[in-house]
Amino acid sequence: MMGSPHPTRTFLPALACGLALVVAAPPADAQPPTLPGEPGDPFGADPFGDRFGPGDDPEIESIVRTALFARNGAARNRALRHLVDRDQKDVVPAFIATLRVLPDEDGRLLRALQRLSRARIGRDWKAWMEWQEEHTEIRPFPGFDALKGDILAGIDEGFRSFVHRGVRHEIRLEEIVWGGVTKDGIPALVNARQIRHAAASWLTGRELVFGVEIAGDARAYPLRILDWHEMFNDVVGGVPVSLAYCTLCGSGILFDTRVPGRKEPFVFGSSGLLYRSNKLMYDTETESLWNQFTGRPVVGELTGSGIGLKILPVVISSWEDWRRAHPETTVLSLETGYRRDYRPGQPYGAYFASPELMFPVVVRDRRLAPKDRIFVLRHGESEMAWALSLFDGGAVLHDRVGPLDVVLVGTGETETVRAYASGGRSFAAVAGHPAALEDEESGRWRIAEDGLHGPAGERLDRLAGHVAYWFAWASYMDDRPLRAP
Repeated sequence: MMGSPHPTRTFLPALACGLALVVAAPPADAQPPTLPGEPGDPFGADPFGDRFGPGDDPEIESIVRTALFARNGAARNRALRHLVDRDQKDVVPAFIATLRVLPDEDGRLLRALQRLSRARIGRDWKAWMEWQEEHTEIRPFPGFDALKGDILAGIDEGFRSFVHRGVRHEIRLEEIVWGGVTKDGIPALVNARQIRHAAASWLTGRELVFGVEIAGDARAYPLRILDWHEMFNDVVGGVPVSLAYCTLCGSGILFDTRVPGRKEPFVFGSSGLLYRSNKLMYDTETESLWNQFTGRPVVGELTGSGIGLKILPVVISSWEDWRRAHPETTVLSLETGYRRDYRPGQPYGAYFASPELMFPVVVRDRRLAPKDRIFVLRHGESEMAWALSLFDGGAVLHDRVGPLDVVLVGTGETETVRAYASGGRSFAAVAGHPAALEDEESGRWRIAEDGLHGPAGERLDRLAGHVAYWFAWASYMDDRPLRAP
């Protein structure tokens, strides 16, 4: 996840003290006192006249910067008065963006925001962000991209490479938020060391791992390590892959990082930024931001390129189950090159155990609780989700996703689900044989990572899917099919 294991107080005081130096219009030399408000007017009179001109709409970006960040109190009041009189909602995203990080002791910024938005919300940044998500009709003023970039650069100068004046984007820049860490503050693993499973004596049987097998190369990536890194770049079975793990939304998605027409595979890192409580990863070549859930670039040079990463099968499994099914597996070493507390439950055990979300996102679809776990099947244009509780105690489920007949085999207690094309066959579990299914017509089939293998050499393909929290899928995929108890 992009939410920091360290409290945001590490950065916020410095940001509140120094942000004006980054984003303000050039301050005046004089520092006149803040002007008192007239009766019923909290924004103050302007005895110097309206410097912006009556009825004009001058360079609005400069006025917004003055209203929010100028150190000259009189100048701030004049600019704020102008924005309130102008009465246009295009400046609302700027007020919301600064609400999280700027002091507003006299409440003038909040009152201006309430007037401009016609919303009666207090100083609650999360509530304002959710209000903003609902109001897609509001388009920020020209220059908001530069202001947003400067605000983020006040936290970490590295963010400026992601958001800046003129940057291409297909998501709303106003909904991009700081996740509590700097760029690469959650460091991705790149070709990290793997060890033989017998050497992983520190890993207990019931601990969960991400399991990947490609062309006979089986590897396990313990969640207790990935909780700290949220991304690995590796080569498995000769295929360059990245697993993008958003701890906030409970989803680890495996991507093939090769793209036709490009000589080198992409390598990804964690930007430190979020969109609707979902990780924004970035590629190290162009520093474009990518949506972790869709595998598409959404901000930066590659936006609109039509690039989309292929999703590959990955499974969450207990270590003992994975090791039993893959006796030649290797496993990610604790020697990652970083000093972290890799004990189980660190650093986000409390978040995983809580029903609460950490960052703002509107959850419109309440068929499930926001943090109920689901299994999501992604097949071309067709997608479907199943509540993970359907697999409690072990289950074999048959369904149809678009034109495709599918069978899902899973155990809810370990968040383990694999999906396969069924070819129209009807399968049943085989008592005492967790790696087998039975088809009444043709007999016993073997469950494998690449597919179901039949007694006569048939194979039914494995389908790409992953586990996630309900809110993450629902917030991107409105009105998608869901199977639930």
